[in-house]
Amino acid sequence: MDGIPLRERLIFALDLPSPEDAKAWVERLEGQVTFFKVGFELFLAGGFPIVEWIQNKGAKVFLDLKLFDVPETVRRAMVQVARRQVALTTVHGNDGMLRAAVEAKGSVKVLAVTALTSLDQRDLDDLGFQCSVEELVLSRARRAVALGCDGVISSGLEIPRLRRELGDAFLVVAPGIRPVANVDDQKRTVDARQAFASGADHIVVGRPIRDAPHPEALVEDILGQIERGLHERGRG
Repeated sequence: MDGIPLRERLIFALDLPSPEDAKAWVERLEGQVTFFKVGFELFLAGGFPIVEWIQNKGAKVFLDLKLFDVPETVRRAMVQVARRQVALTTVHGNDGMLRAAVEAKGSVKVLAVTALTSLDQRDLDDLGFQCSVEELVLSRARRAVALGCDGVISSGLEIPRLRRELGDAFLVVAPGIRPVANVDDQKRTVDARQAFASGADHIVVGRPIRDAPHPEALVEDILGQIERGLHERGRG
């Protein structure tokens, strides 16, 4: 995935309550960020019109809805997503759900969710998983790649093993990036440099940028971290 432009490596998460808020942030970061994530909150508030507005600004959209339902429903939902030509979308489920999404994806790249970055080992124990977080991520990623998914969502902590055991022929998108000390609900975090040095293709960052005293300055710092991480990976 060496051909990805630097400013598409950073995906800004528009986790916001209204289309108006989202538009203000897109316009504020225009020229710095060219890839934006639309998740549950914003999609429920703005639907496909906000997706299309972002696309009309010349930016790419990562539609993060984590589709999870019976396979036929996932397939039908993916048909709707494919018609809007978003760049990336997410599916969270078993082999049947992933296979259905892949069959209907068109030009959209499908990312399989492995383990949410807000979960740690204690959470997995509580949910009844009898394996480590790393083993769960690896198992789900292996299945996803075999079923034809274009990539996975993974914490930066698990990326080194994913690349070591599964190679480079799939996308890895890393949320839970914290360029400063972490005090929120994300538990399995790394910084931008670490993520790219380990093998990430994109990172997703929302709250740290939105809450920063000078968001534009932090974006430039993150882009610098990305460049350093890619350089370190190239030397590895």
